[in-house]
Amino acid sequence: MSLRFKKIAVKIGSNVLTREDGTLDITRMSALVDQIAVLHKKGVEIVMISSGAVASGRSILGINKKMDVVDQRQLFSAVGQAKLINHYWDLFRDHGITVGQVLTMKENFGSRRHYLNQRNCMQVMLDNKVIPIVNENDTVSVSELMFTDNDELSGLIASMMDMEALIILSNIDGIFDGSPSNPESKVIRQIEKGQDISDFIQTTKSTFGRGGMSTKIAIAQKIADEGIDVFIANGKIDNILIRLLDKKDDVVCTRFVASTEEVSSVKKWIAHSEGFAKGEIHVNENAALALTGEKAVSLLPVGVTAIAGEFEKDDIVKIIDHTGHSLGVGKAQYNSDKAREIAGKKNQKPLIHCDYLYLE
Repeated sequence: MSLRFKKIAVKIGSNVLTREDGTLDITRMSALVDQIAVLHKKGVEIVMISSGAVASGRSILGINKKMDVVDQRQLFSAVGQAKLINHYWDLFRDHGITVGQVLTMKENFGSRRHYLNQRNCMQVMLDNKVIPIVNENDTVSVSELMFTDNDELSGLIASMMDMEALIILSNIDGIFDGSPSNPESKVIRQIEKGQDISDFIQTTKSTFGRGGMSTKIAIAQKIADEGIDVFIANGKIDNILIRLLDKKDDVVCTRFVASTEEVSSVKKWIAHSEGFAKGEIHVNENAALALTGEKAVSLLPVGVTAIAGEFEKDDIVKIIDHTGHSLGVGKAQYNSDKAREIAGKKNQKPLIHCDYLYLE
């Protein structure tokens, strides 16, 4: 078998690991572990982002009484995460492979230091042939601080670890050009940069997961723009992972083609930092045109019309144009007080250097 990638992130969705009654599907889990073990032994570096903690907890506790949604998720995940990682431990042990658990939260990606700490932790695991199994720490996450779902988390992990590919396993074959339930609908096999597929997005959410296809597509397009191939495929198809990595296999799925432009590690972090922005920098029309032009330019104070919010040097800030539209995010070179002092003035150093600027 000729492998097309040597570094991959694999996101396994709730609907892949869950039976119709909402409990954990150990048989499917075992089949996926078998595939990952084969790839691991062929030298592929793999980070797993696995859902299933809530389903695992539901299987154990079997509580049917009415509960608050957040309370239920915290209870089921607290019990279920321990059981889930035990299942993975036992299944991988049969292949002579060691796995490690990484529980994270959205705020852990908010500062560059925390971001690099996480990256280093997982890189040490990979360097020592340990497969990281990542999940959101649902027991302490609250709604406003949660990832949209594990699709968002998997995108962050793939970007952070400089993976060659992100494979999102769901319970459908990919993105269809119509309703998946319509027998005449076909899977869109390949999506290029800038291709508009908004007409094909189904807004319904998955049965057991928190997100839907629109989330998967938004994440996939962003990650592909950062130079990482993204595949949305059916995790219930036999040998799906091995077939996806086999250059000769043409398995039905949707592939988002990676951009060939190089993106620095810092820019990758900034690209996913909008949710952590501490303030806003409002710019005039000329500055907006310069920023969105073909040449990479820094944001100079002369084009700034207003500073909103309070932030420190190196904090992430949003950039807003003269119409109120968000242009992107960047890392501030000054704190908010200094930014206000120099706003609108000529002959000043950049407020945001182009190397630390991500435009949408």
